[in-house]
Amino acid sequence: MRMTHRPILGLLLISMSSLAPLTSQAADEQNLLDIYQIAVNSDPTWAAARSGNLAAQEKIEQGKALYRPTVNVTSDATHSETDIRYLGGNAVFRNAGHESFEVFGYGVNFNQPILRRENWVQYKQAQTQVSQADKQLIQSQQELMLRTSQAYFDVLLAQDQIDLINSQKAAISKQLEQAKANFDVGNATITDVNEAQARYDLLTAQEITAINDAEVRKRAVQAITGQLPSRLATVRNDLQTRAPEPLNMDKWVDLAAQNNLALSIQQEALTLATQEIDRMNAGHWPTLDMVGSYTDTRAGGSANGFGSDLQNATIGLKLNIPLYQGGAVNSRVREAIAKQQQARDQLEAARRKSELDTRQAYLGLTGSVAQVQAYEQALKSSQSQLDSTNLGYEVGVRNSVDVLNAQQQLFTAKRDLLQSRYAYLMNVLKLRSAVGLLNENDLAEVNQRLVSAHSVVAE
Repeated sequence: MRMTHRPILGLLLISMSSLAPLTSQAADEQNLLDIYQIAVNSDPTWAAARSGNLAAQEKIEQGKALYRPTVNVTSDATHSETDIRYLGGNAVFRNAGHESFEVFGYGVNFNQPILRRENWVQYKQAQTQVSQADKQLIQSQQELMLRTSQAYFDVLLAQDQIDLINSQKAAISKQLEQAKANFDVGNATITDVNEAQARYDLLTAQEITAINDAEVRKRAVQAITGQLPSRLATVRNDLQTRAPEPLNMDKWVDLAAQNNLALSIQQEALTLATQEIDRMNAGHWPTLDMVGSYTDTRAGGSANGFGSDLQNATIGLKLNIPLYQGGAVNSRVREAIAKQQQARDQLEAARRKSELDTRQAYLGLTGSVAQVQAYEQALKSSQSQLDSTNLGYEVGVRNSVDVLNAQQQLFTAKRDLLQSRYAYLMNVLKLRSAVGLLNENDLAEVNQRLVSAHSVVAE
């Protein structure tokens, strides 16, 4: 059955409307859906997939044409110079000597297939190819969602890294000032000053790397959307993680067996290979066509000296029964059978890969849920440790190195927590894609978990 594209066409209409002039606020900040909608209209890989699908739709019309009549018009005009001499016999009513004359004619020929099994099989193959192309288009759309989301979260992580480094530099800067003040009054050694200065200088170097990395990540988004992103909305601090439903890996594997697009596309390839065997076998079948022609020829003369004005119309049936074609048909059938087995093996490989991808996506999602919760607890513990270390430093039982180490651990925990949140959201999309069910609603749901980049305060 030929699949419709109403959801995809609706998306294209929505995304085109989203390209209206942006407000100043929107120009300052973009969310995941903003980036995706731009990508729908700008990504060259997605555009190529749409063009390929449009080309595939023509297979149906080409298949129908195999059973339609073909009509050809021919026309010719010739000039002849002859010189004839008769030897022996009676040449009465024949003109010997030189003749010069022209011949003009035209004709119409038509052929209407009546019995051609190969044409019928080719039409069925065209339907299979269109069905396969439609699934490939949906798969390309899902890949666009994943590519856009991954690029989006990569930029967020790079932005967060810069923000965390700046926050850490501010904290170490205060520690450095305090160490210098304590050293000036004799309450600290130069070691404390040097340690804080070294940490500050190291962060300055890391900041340069982080800024460069952020630029590279933005260029990755630009490769999809055709434009550099502005400040992006980041993940909410109160993000609630949820385990996949149902919480049963085998049920997700079964769902993938029914809906995984790569698996469905390979199933279509097996169907196409099976139909190809039938098409090759059709080489043994007789063919029956209705044929007809009409010609009108006018000659101003001939080698015998007589001109003519001839109109001729014919119609009939043409039966062709193949008897022996050098073994080519049998060879093509064997070739098609081998390719069918190849397609069957590739289908099994696709099935195993689908199962593996689904299990990996499921475990990735369940693991990221637990990881986010663990890092949230680690962040609280790191904050408590820093508070305790600061208190110990004030009463003289901890030194400045202890404070710097506690600060480093706190900011590492913040970075790891942010990274685990992005991984969780990506794993939500990857699991839906693995079972072939990823759509714009899933992307919108992830987008709802984002907030204004300007309203995010580092935890």
